[in-house]
Amino acid sequence: MEGETDMPMVPLSWLADHVDVVDGTDAEALAAALVKVGLEEEEIHPARVIGPLVVGRVLTRVEETASNGKVVNYCRVDVGEYNDAPGTGKEPSELPSRGIICGAHNFDVDDLVVVSLPGAVLPGDFQIAARKTYGHISDGMICSARELGLGEDHDGIIVLPKYFPDREIPAVGTDIVSWLGLGEEVLEINVTPDRGYCFSMRGIAREYSHSTGAAFRDPGLPGVIAAEPPAANADGFPVVFADDAPIRGREGVDRFVARIVRGTNPAAPTPRWMVDRLEAAGMRSLSLPVDITNYVMLDLGQPMHAYDLGALAAPIVVRRARAGESLVTLDDEKRELDEQDLLITDSPQGEGSRIIGIAGVMGGAYSEVEEGTTDILFEAAHFDSVSIARSARRHKLHSESSKRFERGTDPQLPAVAAQRAVELLIEYGGGTVDEGVTDVDQRADATVISLPVGEAQRLTGVAHSPERIAELLTTVGCLVEGPVNDVFTVTAPSWRPDLTLPADLVEEVARLDGYDNIPVVMPTAPAGHGLTTAQKARRLAAAALASSCPIRGIARVSLRMIRAARPCACATRWRTIPRGCAPRCSTRSSTSLAATSRAPMRMSPSSRSPRLPVPTALSPRRFPARRRGPPTRCSPRWRQVFPPSPGISAAS
Repeated sequence: MEGETDMPMVPLSWLADHVDVVDGTDAEALAAALVKVGLEEEEIHPARVIGPLVVGRVLTRVEETASNGKVVNYCRVDVGEYNDAPGTGKEPSELPSRGIICGAHNFDVDDLVVVSLPGAVLPGDFQIAARKTYGHISDGMICSARELGLGEDHDGIIVLPKYFPDREIPAVGTDIVSWLGLGEEVLEINVTPDRGYCFSMRGIAREYSHSTGAAFRDPGLPGVIAAEPPAANADGFPVVFADDAPIRGREGVDRFVARIVRGTNPAAPTPRWMVDRLEAAGMRSLSLPVDITNYVMLDLGQPMHAYDLGALAAPIVVRRARAGESLVTLDDEKRELDEQDLLITDSPQGEGSRIIGIAGVMGGAYSEVEEGTTDILFEAAHFDSVSIARSARRHKLHSESSKRFERGTDPQLPAVAAQRAVELLIEYGGGTVDEGVTDVDQRADATVISLPVGEAQRLTGVAHSPERIAELLTTVGCLVEGPVNDVFTVTAPSWRPDLTLPADLVEEVARLDGYDNIPVVMPTAPAGHGLTTAQKARRLAAAALASSCPIRGIARVSLRMIRAARPCACATRWRTIPRGCAPRCSTRSSTSLAATSRAPMRMSPSSRSPRLPVPTALSPRRFPARRRGPPTRCSPRWRQVFPPSPGISAAS
């Protein structure tokens, strides 16, 4: 599954296949509708072509040799209402037309072509204007596929009946920007990890229906876009599950569907409408079988893989990697495998002897569909999200397939997706489908959740009636029973593996009812309890120390300093240490109160206002102390040591 996008692209024309889009909706209106249900706008990508792009009919074609030796064609082209009247225009002619220079030679008179007129803007900000070239004024341009962003072909211009053999070509002069799928804005949305089902048109159409009430047609149900899949039988390609080391007790695979189509035309082209949709989603066309698997993945959300049936040896075995194994993946990188990697293998020399891919992440170079492949085996499986996520991160392979599997896919979808792929391949590539059908199904039971009726009000503050809760959960896709004794029994839908708890269901109720309906209520502040015992003790100690300080000059600033007061290790005195530069306490620097009070005073050189007198006996020369960091602005370099106040011990 090759792709370049990180988040889903949503063309309105594709979305409308599965839901009734409201008339007049553009990309901006679509973004506003989806954000109501939690899908945020990432970016709106503008149309690839802007301005007049019309169907033209070549009236005359004259080959001329330019001065540089290049042979060009001077053409008169009928562009309907955009024609210059006879005898008028930049290069007057007897024919109502426009004169255009074209260097391609794959067309002739009466061919219908694509003409971009002055004022048009093509991909790459290529602005079209009338200009003089090769001795003429070219009043427009006849376009090739690459110039329109429709492909890489630049050898000739688009001759519409040949390029679109299965479509009716519009009349001459008709604007065909929309007809070519080039004039549509595309919305890119941001999908959260728990909403993996929105990595598909199916999931986005469902959410658009939730937001607007528009009718939704679920393409994942049999009979909507694909016929009822046939039941599995003994003639299908054999598949064996052999996961002998489950992660967290969960088997790496619980469903594997395989369908075979034989005798397809390997040269059959991918239909233009499918290529347009793949390119709108940021993917490139590779071959018809591979394009079909990518298209089904984008449309339904089921990753698939196409194998060359002739290169496979039965049975296919899904197992864990073994020590020392490696694989060359489709990107031509050799990867050393880990024993937790889940693998797809076949059996040329015993069961599971040859690796053909890392399950759910990327296929191997062997057994890929090649130019001459006529017999195709389609795989559609359901893998454990944890196994796939670990392999993708381990090998740094974040493919379109792993992006979906690691978020969780719908285990009921593989059979419908495989049927859809078979029908598309037969329609556009010919061939016949095998009667043998493989469907190894070991799915666990659906998740059942008990939801108290009052849980939504308890968590959101909104009083919902039981009928409203049941209605919203049914809209999500849940099967709701009850309530019995004020408790609902809710079965989560198969495409929502994130719904496992009552709180998850409450979130869905709030999301669909509207987040704006949740009231904003400020919490009530709890009543105060006053100061704690520790806070009271510290304040009493600070006040007592300040009132009994023998140095009157320090009393004015003692409250700020004493808040950090702690008893010394010797428990014989208190000292105050400014925060941020506390030295270690030393029991050797003992000074009596008398010595302190008799000591001559001097001014601290580092103090500014107020200038505090400090006893010489307590100067740094008497008490050398290691500082942790430079002195702070609020404190002197010296420690202040105080005797304990009467009645207050170190323990208090």
